[in-house]
Amino acid sequence: MSAPASLKIGITCYPSVGGSGILATTLGEELAARGHEIHFISYERPFRLPPDSDHIRFHAVEINSYGLFKYPDYTLPLSVKLAEVSRDYGLDLIHAHYAVPHATAALLARDMLPEHRRPKVVTTLHGTDTTLLGADAGYGPAIRHALEYADGITTVSEFLRAETKRVIAVKRPIEVIHNFFTPRAPARTRAEVRRELGVADDQILLFHSSNLRPVKRVADVLAAFAQVQPRTCKLLILAGGDFKAYAADLARLGIADRVIVRENISAIEDYLQAVDLGLFASESESFCLSILEAMAFACPSVSTSVGGIPEVIIDGETGILAPLGDTAALAAALSALIADPARRARLGAAAKLRAQEKFSAPVIVERYLAFYREVCAAGTLRDGAGL
Repeated sequence: MSAPASLKIGITCYPSVGGSGILATTLGEELAARGHEIHFISYERPFRLPPDSDHIRFHAVEINSYGLFKYPDYTLPLSVKLAEVSRDYGLDLIHAHYAVPHATAALLARDMLPEHRRPKVVTTLHGTDTTLLGADAGYGPAIRHALEYADGITTVSEFLRAETKRVIAVKRPIEVIHNFFTPRAPARTRAEVRRELGVADDQILLFHSSNLRPVKRVADVLAAFAQVQPRTCKLLILAGGDFKAYAADLARLGIADRVIVRENISAIEDYLQAVDLGLFASESESFCLSILEAMAFACPSVSTSVGGIPEVIIDGETGILAPLGDTAALAAALSALIADPARRARLGAAAKLRAQEKFSAPVIVERYLAFYREVCAAGTLRDGAGL
C-alpha cells in the first residue's frame, strides 16, 4: 500500500533541553510547514515548540502518583495517550525519539488498536539510549525488543548505528539520517547581544552549549578555557540546566569574571550570531547538535574527537579536533585560532557551507519523508517485512 500525500504523524520525545527533543521539535515544525499534520505527545510542551498552528497540535500526558507505586509511571500513560491520539486523528505513523520509554510506549499503543487502525512506528536513537542504557541489564532487553518490532529504525550518525549493532545486537536494517539545523532569524543584532553580555567589539567570545550532563565534561571545558591566551577573551555557556554546581570550578580556576552563563535559552540564534568559537570536551557524542548550530552561523568549533563528531567536523577544514581529556590540546587549538583571524574565518565559512550542503532541512527532512513513505508502504513485521 502507498502512503498518502499528506501524512498524519505523532511525535513523542523528551520536551526538555537536549539534542533529541530539539531535533524532534524542529522536524515536526518542518513537516508541518510542508503540509503534514503533526501531533506532539509528551508530559510537557517541548520548550522550542511554537504555538499550535493549523498543522501542529500538542497533547499532554497526565501522570498520576498512586500510592501503589513507589515511583510514578510514565510509560503506560504515554502509551494510552499515543493510542488515543492515533485513534482520534487517524495517525499514519508514530515517530518515537529516544528508545526509553518512547519506543516501548509506541509499540504498546500500536497493539492497543484494531489491526486496520494501527500506525507504523519509527524509532530514532539519539545516543545514550544505545551507549548507556543499551548496555544496562535492566534496560537492554527492552530496548532490543522495541527495536526489533519497530517498523523502522534510524540513528543520527554512522557511529551510533555501529554502536547500536555492537551493544544491542540489533539485526534489523538501521537507516542513518543525520541531525539538521535551520536557524531562525535573530531578534537582536550581534552588537546588541554582545553589549548585553558585556563583550567588547575587539574581544573573542567562545561558547559552550549543552545540557551539562557528566558526559559533556563541563569541568574540562572550564579547565581548557582557563589556559587560553589571550586572557581578554570570554566564554559564554548556554546551559540546559542549573550551572551552580560549577561555581567552585570558576573560583578555583580564577575565571569567574570571564564566564557568562545563560540558562534554558530558547532564542539560541540571538547568541549564536554573537560568538566566535565553540568549545566542546565531551567524552561521547552521537552527533553534537550544538556544533552544527554554531556551523550554521559560520562559527567553527574546537572539540574532542569522539563518537559522531568527526562526521560533523572535518578536522582542519571546518573545525579542530583534539584527543579526549587533553585540555592543553583544546586550549592550544583555541589560542591558535584566536591569534589567526583569517584562518578562523576560513574555517567558519567552510563550516557554514558544510552545514547547508549536508545538514540542512531541505536535505534531511526530505530523507525522513522518504523513509516514512517507505515504512508506510511496507507490510507489517507480522507479514515478515523488515526481518
